[in-house]
Amino acid sequence: MELAVLLPIAAFIALAAGLAVVLRGTGKIVARTREDEQFKGAVKDLATRAGASLDGAAAEIDGVRRRQVDPTAIGETIIAAMDAVRRYADEARALRCPRKAQRVRSAIVGELERAERALEMVEHGIAMMVTMRRGPRELEAQTSIKRGYLNLIHAREALARYAFEAQRLEIDDGAPAADLWSD
Repeated sequence: MELAVLLPIAAFIALAAGLAVVLRGTGKIVARTREDEQFKGAVKDLATRAGASLDGAAAEIDGVRRRQVDPTAIGETIIAAMDAVRRYADEARALRCPRKAQRVRSAIVGELERAERALEMVEHGIAMMVTMRRGPRELEAQTSIKRGYLNLIHAREALARYAFEAQRLEIDDGAPAADLWSD
């Protein structure tokens, strides 16, 4: 009689233990998927905000480049854009990402740093343009502004490309979580 009672109890315990193992593994997969989606969302948001900031600055720089806007009128825009780009780069560095996305995160940081250098080049060109209205320095100023503008446009386009690439990343759900994520 005892065997008839113990056998169903043992089967129930074995079934519960198996279910616990399956649920634990499923929970880890769900957690990794959630973290992956959070990374993708953060990258998309960051690229959108950075793109909008760079678009605004690029439009004003293009106006100066085409001599439609006075160079002294965009100094605050350049400073604000450089500050924003630095903050975006810090935000990108702080992103927690899957190991497969580390290259994308590094590339995003690199493009934001490129945008900062481009803005510095424009700032340099504007400073020269304001102090020297004629002569060989004017050509150098125009060249700095144009190169900075083009680098800014290229950085913005690259940010959008890397954000798209981040959206397409797939996590290997078979690998242990410790192997997938880094800080």
